[in-house]
Amino acid sequence: MTADWSLDRTVRTSSGTVRWTVLGPHEADGGEPVVLLHGTPWSSWTWRAVARALAARRPVYLWDMPGYGASEAYEGQDVSLAAQGRVFAELLDHWGLAEPAVVAHDFGGCVALRAHLLHGARYARLALVDVVALAPWGSPSYRLLGEHAEVFGQLPPALHEAMVRAYIGSASARGLREDALDALVAPWTGAGGRAAFHRQIAQNDQRWTDEIEGRYGELALPVLVCWGTEDSWVPVDRAHRLAATVRGARLRLIEGAGHLVQEDAPAELTAALGEFLG
Repeated sequence: MTADWSLDRTVRTSSGTVRWTVLGPHEADGGEPVVLLHGTPWSSWTWRAVARALAARRPVYLWDMPGYGASEAYEGQDVSLAAQGRVFAELLDHWGLAEPAVVAHDFGGCVALRAHLLHGARYARLALVDVVALAPWGSPSYRLLGEHAEVFGQLPPALHEAMVRAYIGSASARGLREDALDALVAPWTGAGGRAAFHRQIAQNDQRWTDEIEGRYGELALPVLVCWGTEDSWVPVDRAHRLAATVRGARLRLIEGAGHLVQEDAPAELTAALGEFLG
């Protein structure tokens, strides 16, 4: 975490201790609660600007998934998308949120969809932002890293950091500020961070979306599909396909933004989400 961002609460889950926080008014005093899900190789930090803006009117729940950010990471940990979907359902029970709004980015989309379709989690509405949900997925770099995790895990620290820095930087179409890039790279350095980086990539593959992709037509709630038009990780054609698959889904494209749309276009993204959340 950075000096301007911290998760002040913890809960024990089936995949380790998760750190989380809630911003904004108490649920009884504000609007519909919303939960923000990050993707990989990110953490809740990517939502900081959007979360603070949304929290002016509603409680906003944020968490770092097991193996990410400030949450627990350890050897042998199950950080697959299957595990993350179970953990999200556990968290909703822990928070006592019967039917919140959910906003998910990157593989957080798969996590939210698995929790809903496989574990009975209920949402008032669902926003899917540049998500991992449809086959095929995984950039060539991501697949290469996953297929050879043991080899890349042996890189010297300086080479590992340079690789992670280049990889993360490619998620932006407009170019990340140096301080933002530093903050995004930092959790994946050091011996523990290097191991966690390769662990999460090695455990995630397309089978976790293949298992649920045929069920997206069952979604019976308001859905927003929001996408950066210059996303090089999950190209914008997936946005059109996903919106066509989900009955009644709204499609909102953010011109010029890349995959990490929270950094490329936070104002445009916040406006789109605010309109959808009401």
